[in-house]
Amino acid sequence: MQTRLTEFSNLTAMKTSMTHSPLHRIQAQAADHSDEGDTHGQALTLVETAKPELKQPRRYQVVILNDDYTPMEFVIEVLLRFFGLNADAATQLMLKVHHQGRAGVGNYSRDVAETKATMVVEYAQQHEHPLLCQAEPVL
Repeated sequence: MQTRLTEFSNLTAMKTSMTHSPLHRIQAQAADHSDEGDTHGQALTLVETAKPELKQPRRYQVVILNDDYTPMEFVIEVLLRFFGLNADAATQLMLKVHHQGRAGVGNYSRDVAETKATMVVEYAQQHEHPLLCQAEPVL
């Protein structure tokens, strides 16, 4: 009985040291070798597996492209509605689209960027405007 308590204490201590120690390998000797079920003096080796390093998911930029038919006011409305910009920021981005031919309006995860781009294109089609919007990987 005393042997089992000692083994339990040793296992508990080893488990605690594994969770609090940065070491990847812990070796411990059995405390009492008198039991028939123990390791008879053999070293017990426990290996703590390293946690995998996680990368940040790749970001995607939603880009609005210029065309000669979509009214500037509609582009501003899209920026306000789908990207949560204020009127001044939406106007500045609309002008950037108008003068440079395209402008990035937000960086998101791939799913969110593609969803926003699709929503903008569908909204423009419902209002009979040829506005194009796409998701591109951020370099």
